[in-house]
Amino acid sequence: MIVDVNKKILIVGLGLLGGSYARGLKRFGFHISAITRSQSSIDYAIKENIIDEGATELDEKSSGEADLVIFALYPHIFVEWIERNQNLLKSGALLTDVTGVKSGIVYKIQNMLRGDVEFIAAHPMSGREVSGVENSTEKMFIGANYIVVPTEKNTEEAIETCMELGRLLGFQNVATLSPEEHDEMIAFLSQLTHCIAITLMTCNDKENMEKFTGDSFRDLTRIARIEDEMWSELFIANKPALLEQMNLFLDKFKELKAMLESEDVEGMRKMMRHSTRRRALFDEE
Repeated sequence: MIVDVNKKILIVGLGLLGGSYARGLKRFGFHISAITRSQSSIDYAIKENIIDEGATELDEKSSGEADLVIFALYPHIFVEWIERNQNLLKSGALLTDVTGVKSGIVYKIQNMLRGDVEFIAAHPMSGREVSGVENSTEKMFIGANYIVVPTEKNTEEAIETCMELGRLLGFQNVATLSPEEHDEMIAFLSQLTHCIAITLMTCNDKENMEKFTGDSFRDLTRIARIEDEMWSELFIANKPALLEQMNLFLDKFKELKAMLESEDVEGMRKMMRHSTRRRALFDEE
């Protein structure tokens, strides 16, 4: 479906990700409309030719005409939108999202959704430490990973359409995971890393450290500039999986601490060699 540029696309939530999707898809000639809270975001996006039209209030016309609807909303707002407004969607419409957690969202939405509309979940593994459509760029997808999260309720056509969407946007690797596999993987690769960055940035309040820092600290804390409302919701939504990964990290950190206390040089070097080998796998991607 997505390869037909005559299909109309609606983006609900025109922030960093929604705007970046719009920019990426507009290049192919799709008609892009948007619904978002800020009129200034709509005005900017139209002026910059990111979208064709947009509104801050629910637009029955664009909702009812869209063949593909991309939701770039906080998880709880996404669920509320479907509960209240799914009656406006076109029969046969395909829905997808950018939400960072899946198990608590995907099944809930699929169970409440009309039978003539399909939701196929996805997660673009890409972001920036800024927000808003004015900071959006399709370039942040280039070379990044894109995860499609199907369930038994999804059709093969919807899965392939969602995967094609990722390829069109420029993602290097397009893969599939179940909602449970996704949340376990994200707890480690994304949420835990944000937890570590937050902790590192707040565990020592000594003044003027920014005047003396090197690249290692900057690299480790880049993601500490964080949107607190969104990420706290994502942490809670994935609480069991994230707590499990936090415990694994704490156990390994305590192991390294014990090696230092006992001056176990060989133990530390063995752990460092293992770390170096593991990191090399990521460099190859």
